[in-house]
Amino acid sequence: MSLRINDTIPDLTVETDQGSFGLHDWIGDSWAILFSHPKDFTPVCTTEFGAVAQLSDEWAKRGTKVIGVSVDGVEDHKKWKGDIESSSGAEAGFPIIADSGLEVSKAFDMLPAEAYLPDGRTPNDSATVRSVFIIGPDKKLKLSMTYPMTVGRNFAEVLRALDALQTSTGHGVATPANWNVGDDVIIPASVSNEDAKAKFGDFETVLPYLRKAPLPK
Repeated sequence: MSLRINDTIPDLTVETDQGSFGLHDWIGDSWAILFSHPKDFTPVCTTEFGAVAQLSDEWAKRGTKVIGVSVDGVEDHKKWKGDIESSSGAEAGFPIIADSGLEVSKAFDMLPAEAYLPDGRTPNDSATVRSVFIIGPDKKLKLSMTYPMTVGRNFAEVLRALDALQTSTGHGVATPANWNVGDDVIIPASVSNEDAKAKFGDFETVLPYLRKAPLPK
């Protein structure tokens, strides 16, 4: 199946190093981020999961749960967490899904339906399982990003994107390029000037279709 922005994510029952559960139940009323990896005990992925662990307070501030996916088994995940924690100096308290059957990878459109893991496989056999999925409390996919195996993910950007999504969803606005918390937002074109004035006060008209204003306090 394909999974596109604003689609409801599949409610799979997953096996993790912290037990089995349904994805929708696990998300609950929270935001969630799913980070996928092509194999345990790989260098770039180890640094990435270390970064996720180091940001545990930031995820909590944003009411966001994080979960990993790797196409290895639970016991490998438990051993790999030791490497993640020793190299990052942070506790990896998030679950990691054991996707050795590729159910999650295929359901999230990271691998084609006919994909399989050959004997003696290498990370190249699941190289496209290198995505970030941000999911809203409504269980809908809000954003996805895919990286090659050689490029570590920028977690400052993941946090920035999460902030932008939560701001746009919570306030009915959009965010411009390079937006960060505290910057002006974009007033949607569907909002009249009169209504924009009532909601935002003074605003800047850059172009007839581009109006910017600070978020109301």
